[in-house]
Amino acid sequence: MGSVALVTDSTAHLQAGAESACGVTVVPLQVVIDDEVYDEGSAAATPEKVAEALREKRAVSTSRPAPAVFAELYERLATEGATEILSVHLSAEVSGTFESALVASRNAPVPVTCVDTRQVGVATGYAVESAAAVLAGGGTTAEAATAARARAATATSLFYVNTLEYLRRGGRVGAAAAVFGGVLAVKPLLGIVEGLIVPQAKVRTAAKAIAQLEAMAVEAAGEQQVEVCVAHLAAEERALQMAERLADRLGEQVVPGRDGSPVRCLELGGVLGAHVGPGMLAICVAPVPDSPV
Repeated sequence: MGSVALVTDSTAHLQAGAESACGVTVVPLQVVIDDEVYDEGSAAATPEKVAEALREKRAVSTSRPAPAVFAELYERLATEGATEILSVHLSAEVSGTFESALVASRNAPVPVTCVDTRQVGVATGYAVESAAAVLAGGGTTAEAATAARARAATATSLFYVNTLEYLRRGGRVGAAAAVFGGVLAVKPLLGIVEGLIVPQAKVRTAAKAIAQLEAMAVEAAGEQQVEVCVAHLAAEERALQMAERLADRLGEQVVPGRDGSPVRCLELGGVLGAHVGPGMLAICVAPVPDSPV
């Protein structure tokens, strides 16, 4: 059987060590601050610097990798011995990254299967890790792609933002929704449904919003074995407290992450952070598959 190379993008937020352990190549998206372009993860585009730029009302935007970036990567992977490539990415509804990968795949020197997870952030990362498990177990590229799509489809991504303004600026929600939320001082709870960011609830206070977010995550877990991650931007203390509460509420249902913690906690990278703003809290609940293949 030939070698299958696995590719994803920097918004997937793979668990520490997963990139090398699973043999995943990560393509960075870009953060643009005052017309300066930086790769996500670089010292100039840390979450802290992105949050600071947003607070200072500087111009912050994001950019997808160009098709040429993927074309060059696919060429290199083939040269290094890959006979097939599986490229797994965040929702095409919120980013052009998948489109860039797809365009590059058409002229790649080896067959490339592109997967639109219709998810963002950690949910995409879980899909990548499921695909890696299938490949490690001797599964085919098609089976790994199916596993990635299935894992993403069963994951629940929920998040709270202090304001819809950053999502409005990036074109991820409509101007009317952002203005409505601001006028009524609504604390919106959002989710990813069919690849799109959609409202889940509107709550009057931050405390009530956070409590409802946790309740929705627990409901999503049901009685299944799940992996759970809490993400934030410039809200570490709140995120750690939320992770502790979820770990207590879900108990033995939670499958610990690679770092051994029951509920993983991380700060979002600059790309997703640029669209949600400081104070954002998110929860991803991903049921664990019965078998990797």
